[in-house]
Amino acid sequence: MAGTTRSQDDQRAGAEIVYGSEACLSHSISLLEELGFPKGVLPLQDLIECGRVRETGFVWMKKEAPSEHFFTGTNSRVSYAVEVTAYVEKFKMKKMTGIKSKQVFLWVPITEMSIDDPASQKIYFKTPVGIGKSFPLVAFMTEEEKQKYLEEARK
Repeated sequence: MAGTTRSQDDQRAGAEIVYGSEACLSHSISLLEELGFPKGVLPLQDLIECGRVRETGFVWMKKEAPSEHFFTGTNSRVSYAVEVTAYVEKFKMKKMTGIKSKQVFLWVPITEMSIDDPASQKIYFKTPVGIGKSFPLVAFMTEEEKQKYLEEARK
């Protein structure tokens, strides 16, 4: 167990850490915007701690309890553990932990999400075995983002 703790300490060395629901929400939305992801791709309510190590790209988000969210735009149920972690870069979150998607009767871990071509307006989710699925970005946008997107599309 000490090896796990030590590894976690090393992973988080030099991190920017914020605590509390409002601070974590603001921090997480800024991160998603910086990476190019829609704000609704990760339900960010009730977070108690968020952190980021800029040098390595390691991020984490903690909640008090696991949760589930149903994305109506993709007709999919997603489960979030107490802690979700990832390594991030522009348009990509990789080595993700703590997220599973229900596919038929199985919960499948999601280990990566990316926007390979921003012009395509698609977001791609990948499992540990490399199988993935893409969805329209608009399916993960907040209402505010959808309005802006539709206004720009009309121009």
